Amino acid sequence: MGEDSATGQHPRGGLAAADRRQALTAMLAAEPHRLRRRSISLGVRPDDADDAAQIAAMRAWRSIDALEATDPGAMCSWLDVIARRTAIDLHRRTPPTDGEVECDRLLAAQDVEREVETQARLAAALRSIRALAPELREPLLMSAVDGLSSGEIADRLGISAAAARQRVSRARKALAGHPVAARKSSASRRPAD
Repeated sequence: MGEDSATGQHPRGGLAAADRRQALTAMLAAEPHRLRRRSISLGVRPDDADDAAQIAAMRAWRSIDALEATDPGAMCSWLDVIARRTAIDLHRRTPPTDGEVECDRLLAAQDVEREVETQARLAAALRSIRALAPELREPLLMSAVDGLSSGEIADRLGISAAAARQRVSRARKALAGHPVAARKSSASRRPAD
């Protein structure tokens, strides 16, 4: 299926690839260190962060057809998924620096159980975040993941800074009522064994 030459859009109503690429290029040019910072926040060593950022940018460029909207919130979320997958791939390829110590730690049943519980909690938390209304989810991710201020979130979403703060606060309150958060707070109130 090609693009409609009159509208520059795909027949199914999506954005033209050229428009997506232009939006991606503009975002990366406006914040050239975004992917590097995000890689470091995901646990990539600072020495490898430039490589991770380049790989993530190439993956984004190659998968531009998967981008459904070019508004800043949608693009940030899309780029974050790509950066996370890139960081995971790099972690899988890089052997731990403390080889035997790492193996001993993983063999401990207590650590394995904790890891399984952590993965289950993370999956539940991600489901809760995905279940949030987009007008709450996007500001929350911009604040918590990208570290943007209320003013920066407001600029990107075209709302006031007060509205941005309110949306982030409402999203956090909605997540605080999630069963995983409630279970964690009740567990912290239990006396130690």
